Amino acid sequence: MRRVLRSSVLALATISAVVLSGCSSGTQVDDIFSAGGWPGMHADSRNSDTSPVTGSRDISFAWSRPLGGPVANYASVAASGQIFITARTEKGCNLFSYQMDSGRKRWCRQLAPGVVASTPIVDGAANVYVGENGAINSFNEYGQLRWRTPVVGTPLSAQFTGDGNLLFITQLGQINVVNTQTGQKVVAPYDLVPPPSVAEGANVDILPDDKGLNGCFFGSPDCPVANMPAIDLESGKFYFTFFAPGAPEAELVAMKYSGGDNPAITQEWSSDTLPGGSASSPDLSADGSVVYANDNWGTLWAIDSATGDPKWSYDIGYAAAGSPSTSADGLIIPAGGLDGHLLALQDKGDHAELVWERKDLLQLGVPAQTAGSTGYAVVREGTDGLAMLTFDTGTGETLDQDTLPGAKGFTVGTSIGPKGEVLTPTLLGELFVLR
Repeated sequence: MRRVLRSSVLALATISAVVLSGCSSGTQVDDIFSAGGWPGMHADSRNSDTSPVTGSRDISFAWSRPLGGPVANYASVAASGQIFITARTEKGCNLFSYQMDSGRKRWCRQLAPGVVASTPIVDGAANVYVGENGAINSFNEYGQLRWRTPVVGTPLSAQFTGDGNLLFITQLGQINVVNTQTGQKVVAPYDLVPPPSVAEGANVDILPDDKGLNGCFFGSPDCPVANMPAIDLESGKFYFTFFAPGAPEAELVAMKYSGGDNPAITQEWSSDTLPGGSASSPDLSADGSVVYANDNWGTLWAIDSATGDPKWSYDIGYAAAGSPSTSADGLIIPAGGLDGHLLALQDKGDHAELVWERKDLLQLGVPAQTAGSTGYAVVREGTDGLAMLTFDTGTGETLDQDTLPGAKGFTVGTSIGPKGEVLTPTLLGELFVLR
């Protein structure tokens, strides 16, 4: 079932606090994207969880760093190899930057606790953009604040737009697009959840900016938008899941950002196709024609990006705890789960075909694919340990397996560095780097 979203575009809000400090090397799109690194949560605009780097088939543990608290998101990596990651700490810093080669901390900053929900996104000049309770911030590569822009809610991980701006959605459902140089809003904020009317305003409590953040990981209705959007840079269409007030489950939503002289955010479609809803980020096919999304009942769906109609679905046998890795030629490797194994599917247009399956492995992370038909995934080792598995994406064959010393539980993402380094943080709060 498809239906148009209720529009609630506010008048352009007054920027109450914008700090201007520092500039990157330009405003062209080619200068924004951090080619060769892992600039955002899922690597690129289409949330592919893939890297153009040819991955090594013989990696080994290099270093690890405890972060002082739980980690909810991936590490991002600039083209220079500089690492950025957030954590939920009791005191002190919760945004960190590390050197890739040595693991040495370059700098850290203490932001509001909601920063743990935001994966930093980095541009070609190693400027980093990250959300916190009630604001989006930008720091330069040395950790100096460039600007801070207030918003409603806590911005989750952002995406660059085709015209070089920054698009993000807060967990409370406010969509913003800001200029990467100044932090100024370039379009009126779009509220997916209609704000109180003037008459209601005096009798309605203002929602705290961190409301529902703890429920985002589980797709709770307290967190209307629990993930980052996938965006088609050419068309400006972007896709995410939205738990509308009073709805029985989250829906898959398509909207469009139009840049140029008259920028705007407009509605496209919404679909309640996903049984049980979804809390993971959708991802796009390389040509932008298909949106892939997990539901909460163990099925992967392929949705027509133009209409919201389902093209096919495939029961992977478990509820995935994250987004799949999707190569440019349509090889899809789902994320792990509490009882998830490792498998690969090929999109055949009107159906998905199982390429290979490894039920002998318990996958406890999110996979990443690289050039050279090489993939990486975290798997159970022994009774309760974790290891990084290197595998052939075409066959599923194990190529290498490296212990993550002392790691427990599961990891929350796999990132690839510019020289083929493999990074993964554990939920318990330790960053591991292999190369």
